[in-house]
Amino acid sequence: MRVALFVTCVNDAMYPDTGKATVAILDRLGVHVEFPREQTCCGQPHYNSGYQAEAVPLVRRFVRTFADYDVVVSPSASCVSMVHEYYARLAEVAGDATLQADVAALVPRVLELSQVLVDTLGVDDVGAYFPHRVTYHPACHGLRMLHLGDRYVRLLRNTEGLELLDLPRADECCGFGGTFAVKNAGVSSAMVTDKADAVQATAAEVFTTTDNSCLMNIAGALARRPNPPRSLHVAEILACTRETGESWRHQRPRLVRPVGGARAAPAPRPATTNAPRAVSS
Repeated sequence: MRVALFVTCVNDAMYPDTGKATVAILDRLGVHVEFPREQTCCGQPHYNSGYQAEAVPLVRRFVRTFADYDVVVSPSASCVSMVHEYYARLAEVAGDATLQADVAALVPRVLELSQVLVDTLGVDDVGAYFPHRVTYHPACHGLRMLHLGDRYVRLLRNTEGLELLDLPRADECCGFGGTFAVKNAGVSSAMVTDKADAVQATAAEVFTTTDNSCLMNIAGALARRPNPPRSLHVAEILACTRETGESWRHQRPRLVRPVGGARAAPAPRPATTNAPRAVSS
């Protein structure tokens, strides 16, 4: 099974440890992951802002980049939802029958991390160890669009040493919503204030969720308060084991170099790009 990591823009630019954690978890389960360097934005910011035609080239690039993989895994329900919910519509907007067929073939293989773990690999215990009190927010795209259900709850409850604390009003949105937080700042601020109140009410040591965009929003609100809990993407919790603790962050992820055709020597990477490098296993 050929598996590719779709790291997403937010993770690449601001939370590279989440991508590394995804690879660490799958590697521990015997799944080697490839990282196609040709990947870029899925087009969600364009689409959500009304620029459908401008998003089409990104759909083409995504399809071209990931077409040969059996599974495309991403630690972002938001970006996976974009692919599942809107790529077919954008291919139709393009009026390109070939693109429509390619999208239809690829979309079912693009999965959020918990879907790969629980559904594809059939595990809800990844051998994680995290001895802390944790509360979990099911981010909106995973809850309402991908219908992830209790997958992460099961994974967290099967994490050794972890005490999972129920989050009050967990199904309420945190108010981020991408450009919504900018265009409707007052409403967004009120929503994230309610969410931060709920997180603090649990007295958790660690707050976690499935999307770093939502995590960034909630963590920002919490950071303005005394004694905020630590905020971590759920993949970064599941990457920890009794043997490694959080030292997996300092280990170079074991990624398989993409195969098929000669590759030119890579150009120097920009300083702002933090995505994991592809190396031979």
